[in-house]
Amino acid sequence: MMEWALAILFGAAILLLILSFSKTKQSQKAAKQELEQFSISIMEEVYQLQKKMREFELDAEISENEKGKQSVSPKQRILMREVLDLHKRGYSMEGIATETELTENEVRLLLTPYLEDERRKVANDS
Repeated sequence: MMEWALAILFGAAILLLILSFSKTKQSQKAAKQELEQFSISIMEEVYQLQKKMREFELDAEISENEKGKQSVSPKQRILMREVLDLHKRGYSMEGIATETELTENEVRLLLTPYLEDERRKVANDS
């Protein structure tokens, strides 16, 4: 009788040990998923901050170039920001025109003051 009780207790201990391992794995999976979700949300926030910083930099450059000129409407500023951003990322005039649905000539006119500034900077650096 004592042996049976001992065997039952031993079997219950093994069963509880196996159950404990499975619960630990489940909680580790949940913690890993939570960490991945947190990491993704942080990456999204960093991306949004970088995007805002790029917009501020472009706006500052646009404002600097417009000193003494008539100010542009918010719609024009957004278009100018997009054109300037595409230019800084290395898009061709044709590519910028395609992306913004403008003609190449309109893109060239919008970028002319910035292209002149770039030429002056290169000349001063040399």
